[in-house]
Amino acid sequence: MKQLYLCLLAISFGLFVQSRGQVPLKVIFDTDMGPDYDDVGAMAVLHSFADQGKIDIKAVMSSNAFDLTGPTIQILNEYFHRPGIPVGVPKGKALNYKSPFCWNEYLVARYPVKRKNYEDAVALYRKVLSEAADKSITIITVGFLTNLSDLLDSKADSSSNLTGRELVARKVRNLYCMGGRFPQGKEYNIRRDPLASKNVVDNWPASIYFLGFEVGIKILTGKEFLTDYSIKNSPIKDVNIIVLPQRDEDANGRMSWDQATVLAAVDNERKYFNVVRGDFLLNADGANSWKDNAEGNHYYFTPKASIEAITKAIKLLMYR
Repeated sequence: MKQLYLCLLAISFGLFVQSRGQVPLKVIFDTDMGPDYDDVGAMAVLHSFADQGKIDIKAVMSSNAFDLTGPTIQILNEYFHRPGIPVGVPKGKALNYKSPFCWNEYLVARYPVKRKNYEDAVALYRKVLSEAADKSITIITVGFLTNLSDLLDSKADSSSNLTGRELVARKVRNLYCMGGRFPQGKEYNIRRDPLASKNVVDNWPASIYFLGFEVGIKILTGKEFLTDYSIKNSPIKDVNIIVLPQRDEDANGRMSWDQATVLAAVDNERKYFNVVRGDFLLNADGANSWKDNAEGNHYYFTPKASIEAITKAIKLLMYR
């Protein structure tokens, strides 16, 4: 009997340890969802991780004021059977960009959604953060840093008597950002709203991990959708079929900056990426440089696995 008890105790302890290891990251995802289409692939990767129990998607925000970004996000959440995820859009001053290939318009026409109104992104950030446990929220941003800058500058409201900066300091664990070039250069997400980017880089009171332009440009995905007839009625497939053939630069697949950022954020075991620690230095024009610093609060990713291995991992998560 004593041996049976000890065995059961050992099994219970093992299950406890296993369950603790499987606690999902609580994620807020922030995307521009329009100018480029790797955001769509990133949403597929995000939901695949949610299906695996690795993350819990608390909200999805658009940093792009284009009026179809909210419905596009809703379409993707519904496609992955999570229609209730809150969606936020910028209500104040924000960049407004659409794709010249009109894929947002196509998705909205083909996949009607019931939800027509979307919450103010900053107000939704404050609500989700105020309800979260301390240091429990992971933010992944693959678009402009407008929402995050506005969040930092936000005042106390009905959700919390803390300022935005205080809320971030208390509730956010890490910020993962598709932005910058390393060791130096200019990158689209950072330079399009340089004032917001600089505010976040200089004043964010938690660690920031950057996935640079030089990594995602080597990771090509999407081409398989053109010949895979087993996937039907998929907005992920639809977007790739619409855009890929129209871009000569995408003949071998689309560069996958946003998908790689999601993978890096969830890659807690550092299977795919290493990190360099230091200070992300940002000029007023959006150009960045880097300074190694063992005490710095910024990090950037470098590939640990081969580009082929990283690409394969993203494709397995993305093709749905």
